[in-house]
Amino acid sequence: MQKRWQVSEPLNEEQLNLKKQIVEAIKCPEMIAEMLVRREITDPEEINNFFEPSLTKVHDPFIFKDMEKAVQRIIQAIEKQELITIYGDYDVDGTTSTAMLYLGLRKVGAIIDYYIPHRMIDGYGLSLSGVDQIKDNGAKLIISVDCGINAIAEVQQINNLGIDIIVTDHHNPKEILPDAYAIINPKMEESGYPYKELAGVGVAYKLLVAVYTRLNVSTEEMIDKYIDLVALGTIADIVPLTGENRLFASTGLTRLVEKHNIGLNALINIAGLSHKELNSSDIVFGIAPRINAAGRMGSALRAVELMVSNDEDESDELAQIIERENSIRQQIDQRTFQEACEIIEKKYKNMDDTALIVVSSDGWHPGVIGIVASKLVEKYYKPTIMISFKDGIGSGSGRSIAGFDLFKALQSVEDYLETFGGHKYAAGLSLLGEYVDVLENRLSKYAKANITPDQLIPPLRIETKMELYEINENLLEWMNKFAPFGPGNMRPNFITEKVMIVGFPYNVGKNHLKLKVVKDGCTIDLIGFNLGDFLPFIKKGSFIDIAFSLEFNIWQGRTTIQGKLKDIKFIDQ
Repeated sequence: MQKRWQVSEPLNEEQLNLKKQIVEAIKCPEMIAEMLVRREITDPEEINNFFEPSLTKVHDPFIFKDMEKAVQRIIQAIEKQELITIYGDYDVDGTTSTAMLYLGLRKVGAIIDYYIPHRMIDGYGLSLSGVDQIKDNGAKLIISVDCGINAIAEVQQINNLGIDIIVTDHHNPKEILPDAYAIINPKMEESGYPYKELAGVGVAYKLLVAVYTRLNVSTEEMIDKYIDLVALGTIADIVPLTGENRLFASTGLTRLVEKHNIGLNALINIAGLSHKELNSSDIVFGIAPRINAAGRMGSALRAVELMVSNDEDESDELAQIIERENSIRQQIDQRTFQEACEIIEKKYKNMDDTALIVVSSDGWHPGVIGIVASKLVEKYYKPTIMISFKDGIGSGSGRSIAGFDLFKALQSVEDYLETFGGHKYAAGLSLLGEYVDVLENRLSKYAKANITPDQLIPPLRIETKMELYEINENLLEWMNKFAPFGPGNMRPNFITEKVMIVGFPYNVGKNHLKLKVVKDGCTIDLIGFNLGDFLPFIKKGSFIDIAFSLEFNIWQGRTTIQGKLKDIKFIDQ
């Protein structure tokens, strides 16, 4: 698919002076100084904090408007030995939030349990059936994590039952807020919190730190103890890895590598990642899908049980169950994706005139439609909503493209929806079957009015131009200091113009392109994942422009520099 190369503007005179100062101050390659300037990280102290992330640099949790109120209620419950129930969501963010808060509050004497809704029975977020069960168990306080901000009726029912609820969430709030005892959500305008991009687990972690602070147990050991779970949930939820999220991710990845959590260690082993230093890609593509599979294919309670386990045999058994569920999930994914593509090809005769895709079926597993929607966005690059119907009720999951706010789009049609919630780029919904056609018509009109033609071409952000002779191990070692990479802090892409293909390009795996290029006497090996369709159009001796990122490739104990090819532009010969 054609990509839209977005090359950064050249540095201006002021920026060039800053770049020179950074090179002199920290003795780094010029390219590294340029990357820092583009990220507006130019002060020596800022640079040091960026390259050496520390949890001492986070915001005070009591900046949240309701934090003191929430903390005092939790301490009261601990002192009175009231049962506290953590109510979590069934994805990685929700299960890590639940496990982290359960372990952290139990550590300071709380009587505590947790409840994770079943995707097929309870649906998304706080559910009335779940609340009834919590009441029967005798809970006096509920703490929601990664859900609850739009659960108006459910929170009212909780109040009617004489139970207090503290809502911690990071999803977008609607105009009317639930009548909770306290609400902690950085996306609320009146929250007072300066950093808006926390994942659900980040919000829950701020609550735990605040409790520890008031109980005078906020030692470095206690603050660090569960940061591996915070990193896992933050990275898996694809929130921007900037600000506090980057601090959590960086610190937590280090703790994950140190293998303090027995359950996570079992999962890391079964994923084949135990012999490497984990990075954000390992979480997104290796660990997160396995944890999500528990909630998609069975019960997410298993994922929480794994994370709170301190028994190796139990952890190994749970990890094996989750691995089997992930294998089943992958098979269902593939079948559902193929079926969805067939429907789309028949339904949308002119994809150029299509701004948004809505596709539905009675037979799809509700646990995989979010994943498949993401794959459809990759294939067609249109905002996509997949809906699975059962007994006339549709459960939907949507994914968006850069620059299109799916949550706002759903707000424009909320009269036709039973429920909806989520973020700018990912959302869930439910609706009655008779409204699916009008929903698509209204959303398509909204999308056409709010998406420009350029937005329907996938953007490829380019850091700057680079010559092959600039590439060396020292540059890559400095570049890796920018990790962990993710949204808001992506691994930088570069372009090199007029390189010549040497040798014979070939395809590997399912559709991956391998080739070697040369310029100015310097060569680099490239691999382009899912770029195998370029093979018939390139040949030895031809010249092309390449967009790529750089990484170390370790193979059979030997480390080399490899380019990860992102796109090719052909040069008229």
